Amino acid sequence: MAIDVKFWGVRGSIACPSPDHVVYGGNTSCIEMRIGDHTLIFDAGTGIRNLGKDLIRRKVTEASIYLTHTHWDHINGFPFFVPAYNPAARFHVLAGHLKEQGGVERVFSAQMADPTFPVPLSAMQSKLTFEDFTVGTVLYPADGIAVRTAPLRHPNGATAYRVEHDGKSVCYVTDTEHMPGQPDKVVLDFIRNADLVIYDSTYTDDEFPAKLGWGHSTWQEGVRLCQAANVKRLALFHHDPDHNDAVMAGIEQQARSQWSNVFAARDEMVVAIE
Repeated sequence: MAIDVKFWGVRGSIACPSPDHVVYGGNTSCIEMRIGDHTLIFDAGTGIRNLGKDLIRRKVTEASIYLTHTHWDHINGFPFFVPAYNPAARFHVLAGHLKEQGGVERVFSAQMADPTFPVPLSAMQSKLTFEDFTVGTVLYPADGIAVRTAPLRHPNGATAYRVEHDGKSVCYVTDTEHMPGQPDKVVLDFIRNADLVIYDSTYTDDEFPAKLGWGHSTWQEGVRLCQAANVKRLALFHHDPDHNDAVMAGIEQQARSQWSNVFAARDEMVVAIE
């Protein structure tokens, strides 16, 4: 059984709907993984709005939503996730960075509270459950599916996810900042031998020195890590909003000239791990 990965939002920081962001997309972080009848969602940026419409079309009424962290670009699509208003639907929201800070339900409730949003979280009539786990925990959303977790270097904390099923694995590693010249051993071990790694490639190595402390990495570091960890394919992700289609095309070309197994993720791109 394949792990089908669909990118619903690949942009970082802020959505950028413009004619210069059509090819690669302007929605913020949201990824869907389908394994048989099971749906796993990673992050709830603006991309989750279109995912929600697709779930309605497919009559999918149950999913787990795993959050890397709760900065706005990773959660601000959730109020517009229409399936969550369906009383017949069930969604389980999980986060690994908020256990000591009041929990993820508190953050989602605050996001949809006066005076910043007119519709409260309680208006979502689906069966919503929230879980705060400790990073490093292995989660089991269904028989035969394991979701491993690891900590990332990011302001306020973030969590990496590795989905494993039937000998196949997909790693979602965003938002994270590397130390120049020093591979992140946690990430390196976490992604080892993965079939696909989705990696924070917000900047280039040339841009990186001016962005120290911002909590993001580069496509070159992604290539270095994946080659060292024997990863089969790398998806560049969390594109800088200032990187328009022309810039992204140049980055993808440079990356592929360095390693043929890399591609830049685009909104609504589908990748099957078989």
